[in-house]
Amino acid sequence: MIGRNALYFEDYVLAIQYFNQVVASKPYLADPYYYRGVAKFMLDDYKSAEEDCSSCLERNPYYIAAYQLRGAARQNQDKFSEAAEDYAKSLEFFPEDKITLVNMAIVNVELKQYDLAEQYFDDLFKLFPDYTPGYLSRGQMNLEKGDTIKALADYDKAIEIDPYTAQSFSARGLLYYQQNEYNKALADLDEAIRLDPFFEGNYINRGLVKYNLKDLRGAMADYDKVIDLDENSYIARFNRGLLRAQVADNNRAIEDFTKVIEMEPENTIAYLNRATLNAEIGDFNAAINDLNVVLEVHPDFFTGYYMRSEWKRELNDLRGAEKDYNLARNEENNMRKRVAAGETKMASADKSNVREETDTDIEKFNLLVVADKKTEEENKYKSETRGQVQNRNADVKLEPKFVLTYYDRSFDVERPVYFLQTLEDGNNGLGLTWKLRMTNNEASLNELQIQTHFRSIENYNKRLKEDAENASLYFGRGMDHLLVQDYEKAMSDMNRVIEMRPEMTMAYFIRAVIRSKEAEINPEQINELTDQKSTADVTLPSRSTDFKVVSPVKVPELSARKLTYDAILRDYDKVISLDPAFFYAYYNRAEIYSMERDYNAAIADYTKAIELNNRFAEAYFNRGLSRLAIGQSEAGLDDLRQAGELGIVESYSIIKRMQ
Repeated sequence: MIGRNALYFEDYVLAIQYFNQVVASKPYLADPYYYRGVAKFMLDDYKSAEEDCSSCLERNPYYIAAYQLRGAARQNQDKFSEAAEDYAKSLEFFPEDKITLVNMAIVNVELKQYDLAEQYFDDLFKLFPDYTPGYLSRGQMNLEKGDTIKALADYDKAIEIDPYTAQSFSARGLLYYQQNEYNKALADLDEAIRLDPFFEGNYINRGLVKYNLKDLRGAMADYDKVIDLDENSYIARFNRGLLRAQVADNNRAIEDFTKVIEMEPENTIAYLNRATLNAEIGDFNAAINDLNVVLEVHPDFFTGYYMRSEWKRELNDLRGAEKDYNLARNEENNMRKRVAAGETKMASADKSNVREETDTDIEKFNLLVVADKKTEEENKYKSETRGQVQNRNADVKLEPKFVLTYYDRSFDVERPVYFLQTLEDGNNGLGLTWKLRMTNNEASLNELQIQTHFRSIENYNKRLKEDAENASLYFGRGMDHLLVQDYEKAMSDMNRVIEMRPEMTMAYFIRAVIRSKEAEINPEQINELTDQKSTADVTLPSRSTDFKVVSPVKVPELSARKLTYDAILRDYDKVISLDPAFFYAYYNRAEIYSMERDYNAAIADYTKAIELNNRFAEAYFNRGLSRLAIGQSEAGLDDLRQAGELGIVESYSIIKRMQ
């Protein structure tokens, strides 16, 4: 019941945690699988939603809602034939279910079975002649068939039945726009925005309409509004950048394209636009750097070579300019030959002044982007864990290493609690003032806590004068030094513990953590440049963009980075040899392998950690990213789904992008 309440309030990740508890407690029940499937479906985790529905139907084959949900999950995975089977099963029991009838029609549209789809729409309207979503869906089908007259009639009917649905005006407005009926399109999009002021796609499309009506100020205002709602809106940033370029606001246009590139580092169209703007303001070096990125991905883009030739000429690089000019001529001739042979088509000016977001044709670099029919509503919540968290642009980065501490922070969504016998024994046998905790979400100490640990260090100093051979006292003082970030003294204490008690597993683990923290705050000791294995002179570029030459430096034969990592790995190896069940050591060791790009070794360690603790959410998450890094997409996504189910919210954003 609590999980269903969380579903109602769109706390999907939280709901999954409650349903997990029910599944673990009573795995024979069908309901928790279904409701967990609903939550996963709302998070766009369609594969896992399908699996939960299948588990529900194994326990109760008459659970009709599960057929409907599984059909929708399959439909979103483009498994249209299987989705049709589920919808057909649902209609056997409830032949008058309007949502299933609409979905069945849509599936048949996807299968290009338009006549069959028409039959389902006819059945729907006989039963529900005033069902607005049905008319909108049929209108979309008619558009796909190229029948704009029937599509417009369906949209008109939807608005006649229900003049308070923003989606109807939005759909008709976009159709009017495509027919160049800009004033009608503007009126419909105005009404759609009035009815739903939070749907960004309508502002984007209204901006396009205003642009075609020569209202550049109004178009800019619409894109500003979208960015106010979502500062990471790719379409709004891109379009606003183009508009700013048109009014010669070049520096601010460059800012917009820079933001687009931050969000999509592989967006060559944004690089090309920024390159032309940098050239406009006379920064030809920056322009050439951006264009180099474009030409690396599109080596046959001969226009780019012409542009680079011109910019090199501006920099008095006449030899480079001539080389690029000849290269451009060769690429252009090759293109014309391929066109003559029918292998490709010569790029021509697009009759439209827009492109869809998914269109990456480099020749369309200066066209505005339209929010097409697949644009989804962004979540209106500000919370990082409520609602459709998959729509947030989460950073793709590993979950942090685990450390021993006395303080941790709670997660917004609870994750599993991991039991480790060694940690329990340490808390019972070391006589510490505070309870040791293993966490990868450390809490910063406040001023009072810091002062408390300094006093604790003084207390240990006094006790060690009386009992200098007590390893537990060195351990306790080492923990205090670690918490107040005196890593040198913490390392000295842990070394002393290891000398006195070489079998003490946690001391090796803490020493590895200390070495990792030292490497983090002293990154120069693991500088990438020291990876070379020769003593040859290396010329280092400066940090400025002109790459001035500075004095050469000697590279040591053994890199500091390798020495640091080897020492950390040896400590984790020792932990594992002393306690093969210490799964945190496998996890942390895998992090080092990942940093060294040895993903196969990292995956092996994450797998071992999961074998020891099959609810290790962070290990699933990191193994998923490691698998994605080496191209194991399906296995990687499965790991991320498991991590999301166990409470790592960021998984759903990555799953959505990868899908």
